[in-house]
Amino acid sequence: MGKNRKSKRQLVRDEKRAKKREREIEHEEERDQKKQRRDEEAQQQEAGDYVPPPLDGTYDENAFPGGAPDEGRRGPNTNFEREFFGMLAEEEQEYFRHADELLELNDFPSSEERDIFLQNVYKEMKGKELKLASSQSCSRLMERLILLSNTRQKKSLFDAFGGHFISLVTHRFASHCCEKLFLQSAPVVTQELSGEYEMEPLPEGEEEIEAMKSSMEDLFLLTLDELEEHIGFLLSDRFGSHAMRALLVILSGRPLDQAGTKSLLQSRKKEYITVEGAAANASELSSQVRAVPSSFTMAIKKIIDDSTATMDATALRVLAKHPTGNPTLQLLLELELTLFGKNKEKKEKKQKKGDEETEEKTEEEAQPEVTLLGMLVPDAPAAFADNTTQAAEFVNSMIYDPIGSRLLETLITHCPGKVFKGLQQHIFGPRIQSLLRNDIACYPAIRVLNRLSREDLADAVEKSLPEMANFVDKGRFNVIKTLFERCHVRNGTDEINSLLKALTSAYGNDWKNLVPKLCMLDEVVEEEEKAQDQDTEMAEGGEEEKKEEKKPEQRKFQTPEEKNKAQMLNHGSQLVAALLAIPGQPSKAIQASLAALKPSQIVKMATTSRNTSSILVKALQTTATTPTFHKVLVSSLLPHVWELATSQHGSTVLNEVIALPSKPAEPNAPAVPFHMKENIISQLAQYERDLRESWLGRNVWRTWKGDMWSHRRHDWVRWAKETDPETARVAAVPKKREEKEKEEAEKKPKGYLGKNFDPKKAKGGFPAAGNKDNKKFEKKKEVGA
Repeated sequence: MGKNRKSKRQLVRDEKRAKKREREIEHEEERDQKKQRRDEEAQQQEAGDYVPPPLDGTYDENAFPGGAPDEGRRGPNTNFEREFFGMLAEEEQEYFRHADELLELNDFPSSEERDIFLQNVYKEMKGKELKLASSQSCSRLMERLILLSNTRQKKSLFDAFGGHFISLVTHRFASHCCEKLFLQSAPVVTQELSGEYEMEPLPEGEEEIEAMKSSMEDLFLLTLDELEEHIGFLLSDRFGSHAMRALLVILSGRPLDQAGTKSLLQSRKKEYITVEGAAANASELSSQVRAVPSSFTMAIKKIIDDSTATMDATALRVLAKHPTGNPTLQLLLELELTLFGKNKEKKEKKQKKGDEETEEKTEEEAQPEVTLLGMLVPDAPAAFADNTTQAAEFVNSMIYDPIGSRLLETLITHCPGKVFKGLQQHIFGPRIQSLLRNDIACYPAIRVLNRLSREDLADAVEKSLPEMANFVDKGRFNVIKTLFERCHVRNGTDEINSLLKALTSAYGNDWKNLVPKLCMLDEVVEEEEKAQDQDTEMAEGGEEEKKEEKKPEQRKFQTPEEKNKAQMLNHGSQLVAALLAIPGQPSKAIQASLAALKPSQIVKMATTSRNTSSILVKALQTTATTPTFHKVLVSSLLPHVWELATSQHGSTVLNEVIALPSKPAEPNAPAVPFHMKENIISQLAQYERDLRESWLGRNVWRTWKGDMWSHRRHDWVRWAKETDPETARVAAVPKKREEKEKEEAEKKPKGYLGKNFDPKKAKGGFPAAGNKDNKKFEKKKEVGA
């Protein structure tokens, strides 16, 4: 009986799993109800917006470029029926749910036992892959399996999904499994291409299928062949567009783990599926540019050609403003301009320098190639001079559109120099100040500022100076930051000083107001004082229960005003950091403003957000304009060491203090006096027990070598001074002694041998005859006699 009894730990774990399962069931029921309501609303809307096809049989496929039909229906631009793969039995669902819980915990004794468990799950899943991927409750298991699968298992999934990819990538749940399979299999292509990869041995009792013998490159190309007929539909499909973007990123060889790539592939609402410890299995190739075969580059070109062939200019404009199709169109345009733009320019130069043989070419060969850029802005850059042309109308219609402006940003960033000069000269240059003032048009205008020459940038700054007060009032701190940074890159010192003067005048002509206003320190203090007053009132009235009920409601969501304030704080902090990094007057102004802050304001900066705390970290790393700047900052933090050590953002500031030297290598170089470091570590030692109870506290204690301070004080002092420059750290005391001895020797008369000198005991004997020292010695001897 004792053997069957569960331990207390197992009972707690079972209870947690049961509660988790109950929460999942409740969430699933809520999701089903919401989905049912959405489907009913969508059906009602579609019934009202439905346009029947003409009776004569003519039908324009491009009339609905952004239409994405619902599941199980055929709509415009689609020529396939979505497949239904069936449903799992209740016993199978229970088994896979339990497997999902075990994989989520990833609490296996060893990696070998986990591999055995994965093999058993794959055996149970054989023939049911399509049902599992399209299941609402079990598709998460498929994603976790892909994260932990080896190359053989991934290839087996390609084989199971083969022939059904168009139905899977457009399915609500299966599309996520396809994306995960594509992204996790991308590094294998590079490994196979370099010859560094070796296939895992085949487990006993398992048959080797044809897909395992194929390379991962061939499997990707077969998938593209299957999706080739439906590319025009996938560009704007709600779920298929994400899989399409993932394939394009993989084919281009771009890094998969970059923040820009993740935001391009995933929506904000996407659930993040992961496994504990799966990051250790991730390939290093995911975070760097990958080598891809030439067939992938040709596949990208074919996708771009197919997408432009199925749409005209009007359909492209509609797609540019489509919320789902716009990101895919951005990626296609970027790949065309970055991968094939340089080759086209070389071909044009060769055609211009060609001999008479090029003139004899036929008209078909001389016809220009149809490109995505050419369809968006035809006859550019000459067409930008006339506002009635198709190219000028397209750009003007996209500038103020919240979705279309993002495509315009991509066009401005990557377009050839000739096209950009036309845009700058005819569209953006004459009205740059008004575009920078607008909340949507400012983002394409910022992209223009990043590519301007020094002369054009000086002209843009001159036009923008009168608008500085409007920029500040409307919170266009990202515009001001870009102006400062680009002037610094272009060595525009006069423009930087004029911008700083205009910015200071907007804040009362005082440098001290820059950091408090840009980082919104005054508002934070006022809000906290109000919150404290409310807490005291509620405590006096005995309303603690109401207080507990209101707290979670405030954390659930942010109002539009709070989001706007958070965005302004983010942009304002970035502006302060940019000014601090520019040597000269901007850095001097920010340092003067930081030195004038109250200690409570500096602590708020260190603990409020990551952006504000990073300002203090950069300030400690920046060369000071006054000798006492770094001392003033650290002295303001000394009374609040415990608060900083237990703060997520403040701990980074505290860890930066110990990394600085105690004596500057150069005048005004970053340094913190050693006695201040001793003061901080002594305060941390008082809270050692409390620090060890939190992860942040342990991190600070480890960074400051707290154990060494407690047990080996001399070793800690030696370690803390390792960051000092060698001229101030190595043999500092002996140098002082040598200087003293030199000074004493200079004061003594020449030939002085000391008071207690005995010539008989001298090691070198008496001086040689005729020597000056010998004569002096004889004189002394006579006087003594």
